[in-house]
Amino acid sequence: MAFAPTEEKIWEKLPKEKAPAVTDKEINERYAKGEGRIVIETNREKLPGFVASLKTANYMDLRPFYQRRPRWSAAKQSLLIESFIMNIPVPPVFLYEREYNSYEVMDGQQRITALRDFYDGKFELEGLKQWPEINGRTYQTLPENIHAGLDRRSLTSIVLLKESTSDEDAASSLRETVFERLNTGGVELTRQELRNALYRGKMNNLVDRLSRNAAFRKAWGIPLYVENEIEVTKGLLDIPMFAKMEDVELVLRFFALRHADNFRGGMQGFLDLYMRKALAFDDADLAVLEKEFNDTLALVVAVYGDLTFKPYDKEIDQWAAGAQKAFYDAVMVGMSAFLGQQQQVVDKKQSVVTATIQMFKDQDDGTFTGRGNTKEDVLTRIRLFKEMIAGAIA
Repeated sequence: MAFAPTEEKIWEKLPKEKAPAVTDKEINERYAKGEGRIVIETNREKLPGFVASLKTANYMDLRPFYQRRPRWSAAKQSLLIESFIMNIPVPPVFLYEREYNSYEVMDGQQRITALRDFYDGKFELEGLKQWPEINGRTYQTLPENIHAGLDRRSLTSIVLLKESTSDEDAASSLRETVFERLNTGGVELTRQELRNALYRGKMNNLVDRLSRNAAFRKAWGIPLYVENEIEVTKGLLDIPMFAKMEDVELVLRFFALRHADNFRGGMQGFLDLYMRKALAFDDADLAVLEKEFNDTLALVVAVYGDLTFKPYDKEIDQWAAGAQKAFYDAVMVGMSAFLGQQQQVVDKKQSVVTATIQMFKDQDDGTFTGRGNTKEDVLTRIRLFKEMIAGAIA
């Protein structure tokens, strides 16, 4: 198991800096100078004009670096359209003006995407309760009066203006803060979606890129990566693991749980902690981590093939139908300890598979199925897997 140079030092205790004392006068002076304030403007635009403006080059980025993968179903998109038809108030969208007349979406990605796709005829209305008569209709086939009524509706946008910050670092921090505090929309963000927003940087890009690994995706039943996959791969957003960025979180789990001795704050809290520390990683660190992940995954697949990350069910005496997260943790972290003995492990792969079956038969049902996610549970799973491999190749 290899650690990146900076990674080896992330658990060193850092001295706590005592916050300097600040007087009320200094606080008032800071406020008077406008520090920490947000400059906004509010706009209302008819839906046809708003949707048409989305086609303008560089006008609006629907998926900036901190946004999540879109995951509204057609039924939920339809309810939004019905709300506009019925003139039910729809919450405003929040935009950031990164250049004059060029915006990125901080909150409202799903609403804007639904409007764009409906006006483009990309989905039919479904699941409507108040207006079931128009289920199955597209924008282009709506009855004349409803079509005209929808076009009369407006969308409100609240724009965070460039004047709110003085430089790009401050702007990034402000966008992240606003994004986090706006997380009150129709679909609550998962912890990984929040990490994607709050811990932007090279490590965040790495875990996202590694989640596209073909063998990794095959193991988790996710279609192979293609450019613009969300737009071109049918059914991709119907896969919960992908839609909620759980695939990206699994890559992060591998890196973080290599440090399981420092596990604290529960699984999600520990992943947050690792990502905060990983903000300091440089290109050399990331190269080590990328190789570690790819080499470990390749070794796992060379041994287990189609059984990769699938636990063995001793009750029915056969392998589980799909991969499971807790066993994935044990396999990836445990196998990374044998990267220096790759050929030996591959040569003994049948012995490893047989020993894996016996390992499951010897343990309680919950050991590798994630019923417990305490530090002790995590360390036990990793230890048992490593001991099994060592015994199988001895």
